[in-house]
Amino acid sequence: MIWPLRICISAALLLLPLHAASVTGKIELRDSRDPAVRKGRDYSGVVVSLEPATGAVKASHELRHAQMIQKNKTFKPHVLAIEVGTTVDFPNFDPIFHNAFSTYNGQLFDVGLYPPGSSRGVRFARPGVVRVFCNIHAAMSAVIVVLDTPYFDTTKPDGRFEIARVPPGEYNLAVFHERATPATLEQTARRVTVIGDAVTLPTITISESGYLPIPHKNKFGREYPPAPDDGTVYPAVRK
Repeated sequence: MIWPLRICISAALLLLPLHAASVTGKIELRDSRDPAVRKGRDYSGVVVSLEPATGAVKASHELRHAQMIQKNKTFKPHVLAIEVGTTVDFPNFDPIFHNAFSTYNGQLFDVGLYPPGSSRGVRFARPGVVRVFCNIHAAMSAVIVVLDTPYFDTTKPDGRFEIARVPPGEYNLAVFHERATPATLEQTARRVTVIGDAVTLPTITISESGYLPIPHKNKFGREYPPAPDDGTVYPAVRK
């Protein structure tokens, strides 16, 4: 009778969930021309993700929502990391009209012109980097990083990140920073082994040298007209 009991206990242990870990680390930026980085040592907005080395993560059927607000003619947050399948809402908290869109690589979308106090949403169905602009205000820009993994975080101003609830295993670490070249980001890639309760990674340094900002056009592929008078009503919109 003892032997079958041991077999039952062993089988039960195999069904228990694996203990998840917290993966932490820090990003440092150098060679930057951004005053916030040079003077304020602001290392925020860098996305760090872990993808299982053995294959894709099982798809989740949860309805996920994230938000990128428009306020003071600014997208907030400027960098938003989400998992594939997430719907991003673009509420307009300004007293003026906005028109969020993207025509770059990643997922193309155009939510159209919409008034203050309203919102539009876009579901992102595939991984990639989506650069977001406003068709009315040329200075507005943001980035949505769509990931095929639930294990990611975006750095805080001090450069620190924490990826929670990572099951034990082998992972490929990837980093995205909008002011770094693809070649620079490739050098940050590495294999990470997750064992135990916590994993602390060595500091990752990213150089911004070689980065050149590229002016963008409006959603029609044309140059932006002169900045609108936001005190007036846009064409085809009633007072």
